[in-house]
Amino acid sequence: MTENEISREVLASMIDHTLLKPDARPEQIERLCEEAVENGFATVCVNGAWVALAAERLEGSPVRVDAVVGFPLGAGTSSSKAFEAENAVGGGASEIDMVINVGGLKAGLDDVVSRDIESVVAAVDEAGIVKVILETCLLDDTEKVRACELARDAGAAFVKTSTGFASGGATVEDVALMRATVGEAMGVKASGGIRTREQALAMIRAGADRLGTSSGVQIVDEG
Repeated sequence: MTENEISREVLASMIDHTLLKPDARPEQIERLCEEAVENGFATVCVNGAWVALAAERLEGSPVRVDAVVGFPLGAGTSSSKAFEAENAVGGGASEIDMVINVGGLKAGLDDVVSRDIESVVAAVDEAGIVKVILETCLLDDTEKVRACELARDAGAAFVKTSTGFASGGATVEDVALMRATVGEAMGVKASGGIRTREQALAMIRAGADRLGTSSGVQIVDEG
């Protein structure tokens, strides 16, 4: 894929316009929503406290609300993640990005990890879709593959690379590995450290069909 093979509009439609900083203020969330509508982004991705505000500001637009769950550590209980997801959907979110139980995965507790994902998928039900954040910088390749398989088998719609709050973000190699593992059965979201059009296109070439970034406006304006 070359720079000219993807239009500004198509690229924008693949972006989850993100603001997850702990000190984000209401007026910043409102501006995030305005930018998403102006640029045709897929979603705004926010913490649970801002879901209702974002849903209100986006009412009548095609932009959806994406809420994070178990963020950023993924170390909460399955029931707490399920409640958080259900609460977010009730507030107007139609996409949920949940953080996997990273420690459970690394310990080989596949049943625990599966139940964790399944609990969120069940809580969301048909009201939206679930993306599972693997936090790839903390995993080896075997663990990344296993995490993708567990997410797929638990009924998630996407696997996602990173929270952006750990020691590393998305890499082309990780995106390619995730796509090779899930095939066309799931979406792959690259997130963490994507700040330029060149980086965005590299992730898409590797197999990403959604991009999580706080630099969406800059990325599409580079075209």
